[in-house]
Amino acid sequence: MSLATKYNPEEAASKWYAYWMENGFFSSKVDHKKEPYTIVIPPPNVTGVLHMGHMLNNTIQDVLIRKARMQGKNACWIPGTDHASIATEAKVVAMLKERGIDKKSLSREEFLKYAWEWKEKYGGIILEQLKKLGASCDWDRTKFTMDADLSNAVVSVFVDLHKKGKIYRGIRMVNWDPQGKTALSDDEVIMKEIQSKLYYIKYQIQDTNDFLTIATTRPETIMADVAICINPNDPRFTHLKGKKAIIPLINRAIPIIEDEYVDMEFGTGCLKVTPAHDINDYELGIKHKLEVIDILNDNGTLNEKAQILIGEDRFVARKKVGKMLDEIGQLEKIEEYKSNVGHSERTDAVVEPKLSLQWFLKMEDITKPALSSVMEDVIQLHPPKFKNMYRSWMENVRDWCISRQLWWGHQIPAYYLPNGEYVVAKTKQEALEIAQKHHDASYSISDLIQDDDVLDTWFSSWLWPISVFDSEVFSTGQQNEDLKYYYPTNDLVTAPEILFFWVARMIIAGYEYTGEKPFRNVYLTGIVRDKQGRKMSKSLGNSPDPLELIKQYGADGVRTGMLFSSPAGNDLPFDEKLVEQGRNFANKIWNAYRLVSGWEIDNSLTGKENEASIKWFENRFNQALTEIEDHFEKFRISDALMSTYKLVWDDFCSWYLEMIKPAYQAPIDPLTHAKTIQFFEEILKILHPFMPFLSEELWHQIKERKTDEALIIASWPEVGPFDIQIINEATQVFDVVSQVRNTRASKGISPKETFSLTIKTSQPELYKRFDIVLKKLANLNEVNFGEGIDNAVSFVVKADECFIPMEGQVNPEEEKANIEKELTYTRGFLSSVMKKLSNERFVAGAPAAVIENERKKQADAEAKIKTLEEAFAKLGL
Repeated sequence: MSLATKYNPEEAASKWYAYWMENGFFSSKVDHKKEPYTIVIPPPNVTGVLHMGHMLNNTIQDVLIRKARMQGKNACWIPGTDHASIATEAKVVAMLKERGIDKKSLSREEFLKYAWEWKEKYGGIILEQLKKLGASCDWDRTKFTMDADLSNAVVSVFVDLHKKGKIYRGIRMVNWDPQGKTALSDDEVIMKEIQSKLYYIKYQIQDTNDFLTIATTRPETIMADVAICINPNDPRFTHLKGKKAIIPLINRAIPIIEDEYVDMEFGTGCLKVTPAHDINDYELGIKHKLEVIDILNDNGTLNEKAQILIGEDRFVARKKVGKMLDEIGQLEKIEEYKSNVGHSERTDAVVEPKLSLQWFLKMEDITKPALSSVMEDVIQLHPPKFKNMYRSWMENVRDWCISRQLWWGHQIPAYYLPNGEYVVAKTKQEALEIAQKHHDASYSISDLIQDDDVLDTWFSSWLWPISVFDSEVFSTGQQNEDLKYYYPTNDLVTAPEILFFWVARMIIAGYEYTGEKPFRNVYLTGIVRDKQGRKMSKSLGNSPDPLELIKQYGADGVRTGMLFSSPAGNDLPFDEKLVEQGRNFANKIWNAYRLVSGWEIDNSLTGKENEASIKWFENRFNQALTEIEDHFEKFRISDALMSTYKLVWDDFCSWYLEMIKPAYQAPIDPLTHAKTIQFFEEILKILHPFMPFLSEELWHQIKERKTDEALIIASWPEVGPFDIQIINEATQVFDVVSQVRNTRASKGISPKETFSLTIKTSQPELYKRFDIVLKKLANLNEVNFGEGIDNAVSFVVKADECFIPMEGQVNPEEEKANIEKELTYTRGFLSSVMKKLSNERFVAGAPAAVIENERKKQADAEAKIKTLEEAFAKLGL
């Protein structure tokens, strides 16, 4: 098969993805003869399109699933999307607005028809885009969180938890999103430090001409004040105990109360109490039995209870109240002030604390198995640094507000009765039967009104690792074959910012409904940032279009570029040069095979001269594969790629192929050619998880293969033993070659010019074993062993001094400077090694092999310093 001069990544991707799909390589069915390996995708929002975070996350998942598939495991990667209540409803409302339709003019059923229309049109875009990346999901198993079976699962869980007394309905202070017009859980609130203003407002003391100054960032809420609070230990306000103050602008009298909660150091040392609009004030209000006055509408405008500025937006009202206070002389001053303000994770609107009647899930007991499983490493977080964050959240968890004031989502299965009570049931018919039995036998179906709210989106996705396999288990308690076989899943790859939103809750649900963990490992990726360290976002315009990157650099180039600098849990400083490096890597591999495939084979040749080269690469491959497997085992995916990259680029392309390459237009022996092709095939296998398209293309270029011989299902290489001595000896020879080449460059000697090399060494056998390689790569006519020679340039490798004859062209001063430079570097290197070895924690905690390697570095550096010092002394300077 003739090989094109240039690799065409787009053509290869299109061809091989279709081939994999046609032959069902991504699909998985229960097979008890095989070990299952399962990943569930973090379901992207149906509103979503591919962004850089998705690229990183799904590349890592695909690397893991492809490797498992090649290891002979029954690899199952479940794809799907999340209905994303708040985000999707906002998109649908915007679509309706463009059509001149107001949501308020529609019934729930009419609105949902438009929502499903939107979902069918746009909801699958991101999954199609993932195919361009090479994602090898089992697309036949694609799930959507509002599929009928998954919806039934959500309803069953709500009914079950309500029956267990874990779900309740009550008036509580919640986080309110005025833009989405819905409650949010604590986890959906993102705290941002913003520049605010601190308003110092003067409240008149009733029946006096005295004033009390209070500092607040929210003057628009003074109309909802119900008290002023002072610290009983503050001597400045002792005279105010038991008195009342007058709220400016509306002239309502409120009591002055005492509580040690007040921070005497903040502001003026006293505070206004507004229970309806601050969570801490709410708690204070309960304690002191204070009235609650809510002056805000659901959309963040002032209502009639405010008495003034009715209908004004809260932020407009803030400025107007400040101006009005100033006009009546009751605004003492305004200071600039930085404060942490909660924003909606979905709409970015500033969140309002709001008293609201909502549905809650009790979290105190249900979270206990989920906490212990992570703390005891039954479920392992990678990197483990996130365990402390996880523990902190789980130990301080608050009840989960699970109701949302939306139409798109799973409608809460609670039905209100004419007597003011409610019934929770899976269907309206079941609810009616319960109502007739326990309340009034005369009730008809029309008497029941279902709760208008929907459940928090996370209330469906917390069931994801279970419900994608078995949606009936929540109602029957009996596991089907899929769940028994695939669950618990193996690895979850997700972002740290949803560790609590989603990961913790999946663990909670897993133990509640299966008594088992939902996954064994959680790999937490970093955030993709630009070169300035900013998170990539549409609003900043600092995020490249992933599909454009794939078009320009190829999917394999983008995948490797994303992974080159993305260790678990650490943010990825994205630079397009990394993707360019990925593309260059693909081209390097392509050109390497072009070179090999162009050699003519001469069966009369023995290839004896290549024996040492072949033996070295066999050992080096096994060493690299051992490193790669270790990295995979420890979820160091970036390191696994870097070890692969060095093996291919440095060891195979830069050294091995140069070592065995025949002279220009000369043939190669059959044994060396066969071994080289075998090495190439092994390399393609370990490249495949990272670069699936290129590797599959070259796999079929090597020879015609049957469908069951495709690379995607080829056997992953077995780790073999390796001789570290052979590897170290070859590395030493390569160092000599590099130094000879550097000397040629610095002295202006042509690469084509041959000369002899004299080596002063105690181990000449080492160089004799690689004699042919050394002469070929350094272009030497002979290698001699003995003492140093006159009129030569010398350099030191380990403890060996090498001499290149220069016929009187040697400058002693220049040689002295070179030796001094090398001595300085080697002494610094030795110092860094000794620092490690003198660190008791390092020596006690590092593996024995690592310690041994550091001691070898020490010995080599000491030997080199000794030789350099001797060479320096010989110059007589």
